[in-house]
Amino acid sequence: MAAEHARDKASFMLETKSMGFSMSNSSKTSFFTAQIMLRVFAAVFTLAAICVMVKTSQTIVILGFSIKAHYTDSSAMRFLLVSDSLVCAFSVLSVIFVYRLSRSGSNLNSCFYLFLHDMVIMVLAISGCAAATTVGYISKYGQEKSGWMAICDRVAKFCNQMMIAMVLSYLAFFSYFALAIMSTNKVMYQANE
Repeated sequence: MAAEHARDKASFMLETKSMGFSMSNSSKTSFFTAQIMLRVFAAVFTLAAICVMVKTSQTIVILGFSIKAHYTDSSAMRFLLVSDSLVCAFSVLSVIFVYRLSRSGSNLNSCFYLFLHDMVIMVLAISGCAAATTVGYISKYGQEKSGWMAICDRVAKFCNQMMIAMVLSYLAFFSYFALAIMSTNKVMYQANE
C-alpha cells in the first residue's frame, strides 16, 4: 500500500516536472490568476489616475488676474502622467503575455524575464509617484527657506484631485511590488528544484 502511494506520488511529480512546473496544478492556476489580476489592477489604477489628472484643473482670480492650475504646469506631474501611461500600456501587454504563458506552460527563463519586466515597471511607477509627491508636498506646505509658497490653500480642489491621482498611482506601484515578490518566489522555487 505504501509502495503504491509512493509510486503514484513519484509519477505525479514526474508529470508536473515534464510540464516545466514543480508545483501542483491548483497552485500553478492560482499563481497565474493572481499575476493576471494584479496586472489588471495596475492597469485600471493607472488609467483612473490618468483620467483624474487630465480632467483636473481649477481657475482662480488673484488681483484681477485669472490663474489656472493644471497638471501641465508642473514637470513632475507631467512625468507622473507619462509614467502612468507607460505602466498602464505595459500592464495590458503583460496580461496578454502572462495569459499565453499560463496556457503554454512555464519555465525558469520566462519567469525570470517576467520578474525583470516587473522590476523595471515597478521602478518607473515609484519614480513617477516620488516626483509627484515631492511637488505635492511643496504645494501643500511650501518651503520657507527657498521662498516657495504653499498654493493648495488657494487651489484646494485641484490639490485634492491630484492627491487622488497620486494615491491611484501608488496603488499601481503596490500591485507591481506584489508581482515582483511573486515572481521572485517562483524563480527561487524553481531554481531550488
